[in-house]
Amino acid sequence: MKTIDLKGKKAFIAGVADDNGFGWAIAKALAEAGATIILGTWPPVYKIFTMGLDQGKFDEAMKLPNGSKMEFAKVYPLDAAFDQAEDVPEEIRENKRYKSVSNYTISEVAKQIQEEFGEIDILVHSLANGPEAAKPLLETSRKGYLAAMSASSYSMVSLLQNFGPIMSKGASVLSLTYIASERAVPGYGGGLSGAKAALESDTRMLAWEAGRKWNVRVNTISAGPLPSRAAKAIGFIEKMIDYSEANSPLKKGLGAEEVGNSALYLLSPLSSAVTGVTHYVDNGMHAMGVAMNSPSLT
Repeated sequence: MKTIDLKGKKAFIAGVADDNGFGWAIAKALAEAGATIILGTWPPVYKIFTMGLDQGKFDEAMKLPNGSKMEFAKVYPLDAAFDQAEDVPEEIRENKRYKSVSNYTISEVAKQIQEEFGEIDILVHSLANGPEAAKPLLETSRKGYLAAMSASSYSMVSLLQNFGPIMSKGASVLSLTYIASERAVPGYGGGLSGAKAALESDTRMLAWEAGRKWNVRVNTISAGPLPSRAAKAIGFIEKMIDYSEANSPLKKGLGAEEVGNSALYLLSPLSSAVTGVTHYVDNGMHAMGVAMNSPSLT
């Protein structure tokens, strides 16, 4: 039987700040396979997250099925809304939540990782943010819409621009998307649906460009709803979960580890000919055209 062995492989996961999201689940799956895990965490929560790690707050969540404990080689502060130091506005640099950290733009983090770890083999984009996510699209400002696009989709382009040159041949890149990219999901606002659509379109183009330039694969996972801290910002995540459980072909909840397992495959040599794909991990919800209470089913 084939197994996934990632010993000696180095993975950078951008967007992990707690233990209840998809990024954390992907980190655990990769760590169990033997990969070295490097994290990027949003500066405003960087100190809280790293203090929690030091104090053992996440020890239980870091336990792997084989009895060992997941380790992080390093946690970098990362704000993927900024490509280089000169892009950071004065009010951000002087913000008290940023003043205690430095070198947190995408290019600066890539440079530090190259200096400290050399090449990396796996890049994971687990980033999404929309400052006006609770607003309907018709009430979203230009500033809010562009902020969602910047943090949730262009950040993927920038990550690959900066990390592509330091990725090994045959390396793999993965992002996370959501069905609102292609279906209307009322309430998923603030431009986030457009940002996810852009992310999926960019996945296909980046697969072509990065594949030809660096022999790097690029895929995205369209995951079902999960009650993570980030998802709760939308405001009705529990209702989305209930709806998905009631109407998906597989009538059950979605576990973060199920996304982690699919990510492990897509980031491993077992998927060496898979690139440019939107891979659904949502209990089949993406295949449905009507809800269970539809008159067509009575």
